[in-house]
Amino acid sequence: MNRFEAEVRAKSMIAFAHIDHAAGAAAVGLSLRPTELLIFGNARGGTPLMELVQTTGIDLPLKVLVWQDASGVTWLSYNDPTWIAKRHGLGSGVGPTVSVLTAALNQMAKSATRSP
Repeated sequence: MNRFEAEVRAKSMIAFAHIDHAAGAAAVGLSLRPTELLIFGNARGGTPLMELVQTTGIDLPLKVLVWQDASGVTWLSYNDPTWIAKRHGLGSGVGPTVSVLTAALNQMAKSATRSP
């Protein structure tokens, strides 16, 4: 997650919240494998989509989940911006904006998950 968050900042995006679900579970006496959520974005990318269909705001800012499975393998998961656009019926007119968001998110994910 730290590497992904560094990618977010390098792209001049804002990390709005970093939530450690495992720490939250531990605080109430429950056990959860490592699971962290990062909420991040940039108003220049998200606002035009919300102007068209305001309910898009339920999926924006973007989020990534870094989690460890039962085998100890760490994963990075996120909703594809194209799926978000389809979910809210944004139409083909937002294609260029969604393509930029998708490319940036894919690149950040690849950079963050490369072996150091």
